[in-house]
Amino acid sequence: MAFTLTINAEKWRTHLQAVSQAIMTATGHRLVPVIKGNGYGFGQELLGSEAMNLGSDTIAVGTVFEIESIASVTEGDIVVLEPFDSRDTVAAAKWWEMGEKFYSGRIIRTVASPEALQELLDGPGGVRIILEARTSMLRFGFTEGELLGAFANERVRLAMATGRIFIEGLSLHLPIDRPNSEGTRDQAHAHEVMRWAGLWQAETAVWEGHSPPAPVVWVSHCTDAELALIASSATELIIRTRVGTRLWLGERSALRVTGTVLAVHPIPEHTRVGYRQRTGPKDATAVVISGGTAHGIGLTAPSPTTSLRQRAVSLGTGALDAAGRALSPFTIDGKQRWFVEPPHQHVSMVWVNGKSVVPRVGDQLSADVRFTTSRFDSVFLETLD
Repeated sequence: MAFTLTINAEKWRTHLQAVSQAIMTATGHRLVPVIKGNGYGFGQELLGSEAMNLGSDTIAVGTVFEIESIASVTEGDIVVLEPFDSRDTVAAAKWWEMGEKFYSGRIIRTVASPEALQELLDGPGGVRIILEARTSMLRFGFTEGELLGAFANERVRLAMATGRIFIEGLSLHLPIDRPNSEGTRDQAHAHEVMRWAGLWQAETAVWEGHSPPAPVVWVSHCTDAELALIASSATELIIRTRVGTRLWLGERSALRVTGTVLAVHPIPEHTRVGYRQRTGPKDATAVVISGGTAHGIGLTAPSPTTSLRQRAVSLGTGALDAAGRALSPFTIDGKQRWFVEPPHQHVSMVWVNGKSVVPRVGDQLSADVRFTTSRFDSVFLETLD
């Protein structure tokens, strides 16, 4: 019983190298691989190893709870993307624990509010941070006024001068899409970054004293063209690019997801099957496949319904779900198949009609899945050796 991800190692690694080289060409600096959550379906350890093969000197993780798993398989700095805030008491306790670890000097936390910054001024000291700006994402971050106020604050300046905090740059997390009214996507993203970069460059250029803020801007969700434009305009700054989905999942043809056929049952008409005891179509076969909710099968994130067509599809899908009908991600004989009923924890049941080629026990069936919500029993790197 196995739900498996098989990776064409040569094709996948060629893609990783191409993305890495494109970002180096655009910015003059190495990319920062993002390894968060379920490790994009691959697992954090595998991605950590691949990041080291790319020569990465810095890794980004999602939360403080992901540090330990990645620290053991990587070298260099670890940026935590979720902003530090002591009011999240469980996370704050984990941060305190991390401060006791031998690799604590590698950790850079994101700070996204004046309150969180003030809390660190009275901490144990030697804390490395990145200040996050409030971009058009409007999720976290300092406004321009708050950022300038922080640099003018005597306590902040003293903490920097005495090495209690080290500011490793400014973080900009950008939206993926932009309304058409703002011009082309490249221009809108680049102009937003350049505005913040100009502010950061002006502040770092005039800083006096020890431990000045680093002339670094960390960005996400920028194209190579955007990055090149930004780098050409902010020549006094280092542009560090965080990349996750594009890096790890950008070459889908190198990734093959399969579930194993576990049982095949020809079903007489009107026979009830499954937990829900549903009847199937005439002359049907029920196929049991490895891969269920524990693997992420049947779990979906809300999709953006920005166009009329997308909204119509969403309404149609919702109506089918309400009627108890849903397409599985599994393909049999070239067609995506309907679930018999909602997937179980470790297996799914699907219908095959009498006109299709029925698979046999042990066959591997392809599945089209959302990698960020998937967990595989096995992950294989397929090589030519």
